[in-house]
Formats: sequence, C-alpha cells, structure tokens
Amino acid sequence: MDEPISKPVAPPQLDPRMKVGIIIIAVIAALILLVLALTRLSDRVQGGPTPETIATASLESMRAQNRLVPFVARYVSVTSSKTSRFGFSSERTLILPGDVRYELDLAKLQPGDVSWDASTKTLSVQLPEIEIAGPDVDLTKAREYGSSGLLGTVTDSRTQLDQANRAAAVADLRKQASAGVPMRLAREAARQAVQRSFAMPLQAAGFADAKVVARFPTDGTTGDERITASLTYNEAIEQAKRRQAEQNGN
Repeated sequence: MDEPISKPVAPPQLDPRMKVGIIIIAVIAALILLVLALTRLSDRVQGGPTPETIATASLESMRAQNRLVPFVARYVSVTSSKTSRFGFSSERTLILPGDVRYELDLAKLQPGDVSWDASTKTLSVQLPEIEIAGPDVDLTKAREYGSSGLLGTVTDSRTQLDQANRAAAVADLRKQASAGVPMRLAREAARQAVQRSFAMPLQAAGFADAKVVARFPTDGTTGDERITASLTYNEAIEQAKRRQAEQNGN
C-alpha cells in the first residue's frame, strides 16, 4: 500500500533575520492627519484640546492607516515524506523558507477601546489581536533531496512525496509563526508602536506626564488566542510562483 508519511526531520528554527517592521511612512501620514485634526479641534474647544479630544483625533488617524505591520519573521521548515509499495520504498526531503507578517488591524479600533483616566493621567487602549499573514514561501530558496529509486520509475511516488512535503512545510511554517516567543515579540512591537502613536500628540500638546497603556485581549491570561489570515498550501505556492515570474520578467 502507498502510505505517505510526513514528519519534521529537524526542529523548526527561527531565522536570525527576524526584525521589527514599523511602517514609517504610515506613521508620518498618521501624524499629518493628526495635526490637521487637532487644528480643527482647537478652534472648537475653548482653551485648546483636552486629552480626550487628542485621543479621539489619534484614534481616527490610526484607523485611517488600516493595517500596521509591526513585526516580520522568516522561518525555515524541513520536512520528509516516505512511501512504500511492492517491497520498495522512496523518501524525499524538502527545505522550504517563508516569511510571515504579524499585522494589527487598526480599523477594528473603536471609540470604546480608548479611555482616559484623569486621576492617573493614563490613556488606556484595548487592541485587537495580532493577525498572522502568510507564509510567503520563497521557492527560489527551496531545496528538495532524496531518491525515488525503482519505485519512482514505475509509479508517480516522487510527485506524491513532493506534494506531501510542500503541504506539510506550509503547515509547519504557520505552526512556527504561531509559537509563543514570536507572538510575544510581535505583540510587544505592536504595543510600543501604538503607545507611541498616542503618546506623541499628547506630549506635543503639553500633557508631558500623560501615560499610554495598550493591552491585548489575552494579556494577563494563560490563553494564546489569535486570529490568523494564513494562506493555504495552494495559495502559498501560487503566490510564490507569481513573485518568481515577476522577478524573472524584470
């Protein structure tokens, strides 16, 4: 019987090129929108803007950015598949790298998610959960090894093993991206970016002692719930082929 078995042959490793990817252009655009909003509010509010009006303007500016990508990481999956038939066996191994984006959907922020405590001079922001987008697999760096032997000569076992490996590799990349350490790093990067976006206008308006505290729904809990926008195996492979074709066309 033909029984492909997919299994990791090496522990998943986080690529050292993991980096924080704050979108500078989006932040600058948000600050420009914020300045315009504060100018209009200053004309309407006697004595200048209050922390509440500044927070409202900041919120609208951030919502206009739509999505923030505070963190990007590259992972490498190593998978192996084996099949046996007629007393012969065939085994193939795939090494597949892929990039994963950790995104924050700023459009989900609502006025009720932002509150000002005058007694502690603290602005609290309830964030939506981080979303995992990808993986964007890099087919140019993919490597496949193994010998199909006699079994591969008389059957299509090599094709079956390669397909099994690729599906398992994409699933493994998503699993690595969802691990506790990268999720914590992504949340912290997002938290700092949002806190700066709210704190800078407050400080510029003279509220130097104001604090901004951003929290995720799972902060302080043992759970690790998250929303994923991960690609399926077929989508990941097709997306990689399109990128490769565009690069070759250039």
